[in-house]
Amino acid sequence: METSIYAVVAFYGLAATILGAATMVVFMRNIVHSVLFLAVTFVAMAGLFLSLDADFIAAVQVLVYAGAVCIMIVLGIMVIQRTNMNETNLFNKQILAGAGLTALTVAFGAIFAGRTAWVEMVAADAVPANTVEAIGELLLSKYVIPFEVAALLLLVALVGAIVLARDEEVETNADN
Repeated sequence: METSIYAVVAFYGLAATILGAATMVVFMRNIVHSVLFLAVTFVAMAGLFLSLDADFIAAVQVLVYAGAVCIMIVLGIMVIQRTNMNETNLFNKQILAGAGLTALTVAFGAIFAGRTAWVEMVAADAVPANTVEAIGELLLSKYVIPFEVAALLLLVALVGAIVLARDEEVETNADN
């Protein structure tokens, strides 16, 4: 299995984009800019999935994360209604504790990644030509029960969020 120079350049370019954009998500003072860098991170992750021939996962990454999640965060920011957007992402006194915890997490991740036998974990089977068909077949046969349970839980969470939002709206109108 020979890797082309283009695949290596694409991987390192996407990896650098992901790391740089994720760092900017954390360190931007304006939360809207943080969300934009979060969208860049999600799209670059989709690029990594495409390089692995996982086209369905890449499409879901762009639609769900880069699309829906980022829009939901922007709508949440709009609901906050701060007068000055520079006040939205303030640093606090816990930055040293956060940096220490991040360094500890990276160190443990590096230790565990170094001890993992990656060559033995790689499947000898080729990637199927149509991954959407393979995922759909698994979701509707072997994993139909967990798939339906997850759908039911999401429905219950959605109805619960609507009920909670409606109760607050009714209480606010009753007070006036």
